[in-house]
Amino acid sequence: MGPRNLLSYIIISLKGIAMGAADVVPGVSGGTIAFISGIYEELITSINNINFSLFKVLRKEGFRSFWIAINGNFLLSLFTGIFISVFSLAKMISWLLNNQPVLLWSFFFGLVLASVFFIARDIKQWNLGIIVAFVLGTVLAYYITTLPPSENTNGIPFLFLSGALAVCAMILPGISGAFILVLLGSYKTILDAVHQKDLHIVATVAIGAVFGLLSFARLLKWMFEHYKNSTLALLTGFILGSLNKIWPWKRVLETKIFGDKVIPVKEINVSPLEFEGDNQLLYAVLLALFGFCIIFILEKLAAKSKK
Repeated sequence: MGPRNLLSYIIISLKGIAMGAADVVPGVSGGTIAFISGIYEELITSINNINFSLFKVLRKEGFRSFWIAINGNFLLSLFTGIFISVFSLAKMISWLLNNQPVLLWSFFFGLVLASVFFIARDIKQWNLGIIVAFVLGTVLAYYITTLPPSENTNGIPFLFLSGALAVCAMILPGISGAFILVLLGSYKTILDAVHQKDLHIVATVAIGAVFGLLSFARLLKWMFEHYKNSTLALLTGFILGSLNKIWPWKRVLETKIFGDKVIPVKEINVSPLEFEGDNQLLYAVLLALFGFCIIFILEKLAAKSKK
């Protein structure tokens, strides 16, 4: 890859904004956005490059060599976009989630559905092993979306594990980190700790997240290097299986209060005709089609920019 200019880094920041916005929606993974925007493998590789040997580089060769070694410009641009999104655009996404859920879910449903075709096209060769990986990913992701949440858990080792698993889910296409925290039962504890500025709990979860991120990135990097087609098939299956979670029309059977948020803990998918409320069918279909088409529009633009 040649040297990037300022515009390239601005585009990476915009992709980070999209990743941050997606992570706010329970059921949509920022990893999916990274995948369909073409930066997933670079993100995994950059995270994978972070290790203790870099401190030797910093001490012996200086900050510039250290910064190049961690692909610092890329990571800074991406995470700047993610943080901008979390503190600004995320508020709008949260409002839409509460006030126009059918339309928001429809857009993301079309977006994620298109990404299944988009990523599956990168699989160079299909055979029995690839099909098994695809089916396994689909079934596993679908099963995760049907699990009931656990009761709230406060133990420090469990919160460390929660941070590790949630951040793995955030970079894994198809599965939402926030949704994993709800399933584990640690969502309320972590939410309360953030609101109450309980640094003990926040630090425990943060350390777990760093541990999970660095460990999982190494595993994914190894899988891409040795079993790229199988890994792509597995991740494509994850995305397909997660569509169960983001179907726009649902009937909520049970909710729980987590801090100041009401989270559905038991719900079933229904057809638009069975939906209790305004199904907004025409607008929902148009937004789903827009979400579907935007993936291929972005792909065309990316292909032109490489020429």
